[in-house]
Amino acid sequence: MRPASSDIPFTRLQQTRRIGHFAFVFGLLATMVGIGPANDAMAKDNGREKDKTDNRGQLVELQLLAFNDYRGHLQGSESGAVDGIESGGGKYLAAKLNELRFGHKYSLTVAAGDLIGGSPAFSGLFHDEPSVESLNAMGLDVSGVGNHELDEGVTELLRMQRGGCHPVDGCYFPEAPYAGADFPWLAANVVDETTGRTALPAYRIEKIESVKVGFIGMTLEATDTLVAAAGIQGWDFLDEAETANALVPILKRKGVDAIVVLLHEGGSQTPPPGDTDACVGISGPIVAINEALDPAIDVLITGHTHLPYNCILPDPAGQPRIVTSAYSYGRVVSEVSLVLDKRTNDVRRDLSVATNHLVAQDVLVPDPVVTAVVEKWQPLYEAAGTKPVGTITETIYRGGDPAGSDRGVESAAGNLAADAQLWATSANGAQIAFMNPGGLRSDLTYPESDGEGDGVVTFGEAFSFQPFGNTLVTFPMTGAEIVSVLEEQCQPAGSSRHSCTSASPKALRTTCRRQSTIAAIVRRSR
Repeated sequence: MRPASSDIPFTRLQQTRRIGHFAFVFGLLATMVGIGPANDAMAKDNGREKDKTDNRGQLVELQLLAFNDYRGHLQGSESGAVDGIESGGGKYLAAKLNELRFGHKYSLTVAAGDLIGGSPAFSGLFHDEPSVESLNAMGLDVSGVGNHELDEGVTELLRMQRGGCHPVDGCYFPEAPYAGADFPWLAANVVDETTGRTALPAYRIEKIESVKVGFIGMTLEATDTLVAAAGIQGWDFLDEAETANALVPILKRKGVDAIVVLLHEGGSQTPPPGDTDACVGISGPIVAINEALDPAIDVLITGHTHLPYNCILPDPAGQPRIVTSAYSYGRVVSEVSLVLDKRTNDVRRDLSVATNHLVAQDVLVPDPVVTAVVEKWQPLYEAAGTKPVGTITETIYRGGDPAGSDRGVESAAGNLAADAQLWATSANGAQIAFMNPGGLRSDLTYPESDGEGDGVVTFGEAFSFQPFGNTLVTFPMTGAEIVSVLEEQCQPAGSSRHSCTSASPKALRTTCRRQSTIAAIVRRSR
C-alpha cells in the first residue's frame, strides 16, 4: 500500500491497515494465541514476570522487529564485526528477521531512518535503488526518515518513496523502472516552511485485532545542519518531542492509545565488550527527548548514533518506557514484544519487553530473496565499481578502534583527504584545506577485496571512502573565521556525536601551508 499524498497537512495524515496472519518470504504462516510461555524469557530479561491472572482473550502480542542506519549495506562484506563476530548486511538481516518472525501471529518490521544515503558503492552508485529493493524484499513495514534520506534533497526522497527514473542518470533497468518503496517513510517534523505541510506522512495506524497502534516517524531536528542546503530549501525541521506530543491528541481522537515513535536520533552508553543488549550509563540527546515526550507514548525506537542499547527509561509520569537502538548496517535487530490490552486499547508496559539480537553471519543462511536483489545489481556494479583508479602501499584507516568509530581523534584517512583537497585547489590559491571525518565512510584497505590485486584502489572503493558527492570550493576566510570553524566542531558533552577532549581537540582534519585567509572547504554529511 502506498503512502498518502505528501500535500496533505500533517495533522490530517492517516493510514490504516489491518494485519492478519503474516505470510513471509518463505511462505511461513504461524499463529499464536495470547501470550505464551515462549516469551517468558524475554520478560525475565527486563526483570518483569508475566501477569499470572487469567487474561485469556484480552491480551494480544504484537512483535516489533526494528533496525536503523542500514545505509545500503546489502552484502554484509562491508558491515563490520561486533566483538570479532562478522555481522550484518541485508542478506543476513533478512534471514534473521524471518527467524525471529516464526511463531508470531502479529509481527511488524519497523526502522528508525538512514536506510539510504552515504552507502557503499554497491548501492550508492545507483542512488540507493538497490537498498530500497532489498528493504522491500525483507518485508519492511514502516520507517521514520533520517538525515541521510535527505542527502539528495526532498525531491529525491519523494522519488525513492514513489518510484520513477533518476532525473539525471535515468533508468538502470529500462524494461523494469524503479518502482519505489513498498513501505512508507514517515516525516512528522519535516514541514514546508510556508504551508506547514509535511513532506511525507507524519504517522501510520495499524490495527491488531481490535487495538489500533500508531507509529510516528521523525528525523532529528538538526538535520538541516547535516545535509546540503540546496536540497532542503524551503523546509523546516521541527523539535522532535514537540512534534510527537502534538500528534498524541490527534491519534487519540482516532482511537489510538498505543503509540510508538520511530526517531532518527539517539544516545550512547558504555556496555561490556560485545554486549549489544545493555543499557549502561545511557547519555545523549535521546535522554532529554524521552523526558520531554508525552507519557502516552509507549515505545521509542531510535538510531543515528550507530550504537546498540536496550533501555527502560521513565517517562514524565514515572512509568517505564522501552527505548532501543539496533547498532547499524543490519548488525542488530531489536525485538519488542508489545503486549496490547483489548480492554483498554493500550499497551501493557509491565508485560512488554525488548531484546537486541546480534545478526551473526556464521549462524545464518543468506536470505535468497535479498540475495537475488544483490545478483540483479552485481553486473552493473562490476561494470562501474571495479575499475582501478589508483594504488596504495598500506591500509589507510579512519579514526578509532574499530576504525571509523571515533571522529574526534587523529585519522590517516582524514589527513589524506585534506591533503588531496589542498593539492586539488592549490591552483586556485588555496592554502588551507578542511575535511570533516563524518564525510569519510570507509577505510582504503591494502588487501584485495574483489580480485583487483593488493594495493589497488577501485572506483567503488574510492566512492565508498567519500560517497556524498558534495562540491569542493575555495573562498577567503579570516583567521578568526578559521578559529570559529574549528571550535564549532567541538560538541557539548552528552551529544550524540563525539565531543572534543584535550587529547583530541580537532574534529576537522586540517592541512595548512602557512598562515592564510584562503581555505579549501568541502561540506560532507555526517
